[in-house]
Amino acid sequence: MALHDTAPPPFVRTVREQVIRPLSDFLHKEASAGILLVIAATIALVWANSPWRDSYFDLFATEAFIGIGDFEIALNIKEWINDAAMVLFFFVVGLEIKRELTQGELRDPRQAALPIIAAMGGMVVPALIYVSINSSGVGAEGWGIPMATDIAIVMGVIALLGSRAPSWLKLFLLALAIVDDIGAILVIAIFYSEGVSYDWLALAIGAVAVAALARNSIQWIGFYIVLGVICWVGLHEAHIHPTLAGVAFGMMAPVTPFRNSGMVDADQLAANPNVTNAVLVADQARESVSVVEWLEHRLHPYSAFMVVPVFALANAGIYIPPDRLGEAFTNSVTWGVILGLVVGKTVGISAFTMIAVGLRVGRLPRGVTPRYVVGAGALGGIGFTVSLFVTELAFGEEDVGTAARLGVLLASLAAAVIGALLLIPGRVEDDHSMDEHVPEAATVV
Repeated sequence: MALHDTAPPPFVRTVREQVIRPLSDFLHKEASAGILLVIAATIALVWANSPWRDSYFDLFATEAFIGIGDFEIALNIKEWINDAAMVLFFFVVGLEIKRELTQGELRDPRQAALPIIAAMGGMVVPALIYVSINSSGVGAEGWGIPMATDIAIVMGVIALLGSRAPSWLKLFLLALAIVDDIGAILVIAIFYSEGVSYDWLALAIGAVAVAALARNSIQWIGFYIVLGVICWVGLHEAHIHPTLAGVAFGMMAPVTPFRNSGMVDADQLAANPNVTNAVLVADQARESVSVVEWLEHRLHPYSAFMVVPVFALANAGIYIPPDRLGEAFTNSVTWGVILGLVVGKTVGISAFTMIAVGLRVGRLPRGVTPRYVVGAGALGGIGFTVSLFVTELAFGEEDVGTAARLGVLLASLAAAVIGALLLIPGRVEDDHSMDEHVPEAATVV
């Protein structure tokens, strides 16, 4: 078999360009998905407060069930979206965490120090602000709500800012959001799971263990889908949020390609173009990139453009009668979420970043002033998707949950406006001094 030593055919180049530049692909999709997410949330708000609001709430309260024999899982449509569809979202999150930890911004401790420290500040300070306002009572469980950053909407805002947002800001916020996601996953697993059934948990752990043992020898995707379903059922019945199955399986995906890229036999297709050779070369090209990058490239559009907007449509619909609007604005939970996201994120991210720079743990690129750091902190206050997700876990459909959702929506809007206003005045020439440890593919954003 002759190995190619000339430029590969256009379709092979297309595959490689799409998969080997995963960070660029990820950021562009996130920017577009953020706009779609905002549209879906707006539709939900208008629908839930329109004369047809009953149809909105009736739709998502409709029950559906699956079962085998006497075993049955019955959930309403909103719960199926939050518990099942969001598995894909968290699976892609797991893939991105795995890639960033092994090949991206977070793989080098020195390179990762700044966003990790910033993310810690962006989680701890908002939680403390919320707790200081809601230390007791029905709202006390919501301290995890203002800890999250919604990278999709953040990237949408940055895309609208264009050259006013330096490339460093995108990389910094992406790495920060990944650490944020890890923190949110731990919070959900530890603090928002109750009454654990250890028999079912053992089944879920067993499914993960089998997948881990087989990941380098069995490549058939159906095998892992079955194990994923078993893990999801085990976690659901164990009373641990089943979306964590997505994170677990995403983190297990191999980062080493099964085939060296030099073994793609493009010459054979060029010499004898037919369906058999086309399929063969396509399979070889797919095996020349890691499973993490391939799955992220294939699944991220479904997560960003389908799952997350549907989640927003199902969860952002808040009905607040005009005569109770003032009451919502005086609710301590609403203000705990707003101040946690808007003030806590801004102060936590920017202060911890500047402290890290002052201690020489990390450094800022040339031309990036404290104003950009504070702007990044403010944008970090856009919580939305994960914040609404934690709200559902903490409060469900109770009135306090409505107050928290209102806080998330208002805080995310305020954070986007404040962050944009801080970044709009200037323009920074891209500086790649922070990219010295980042692969070439990851510096193109």
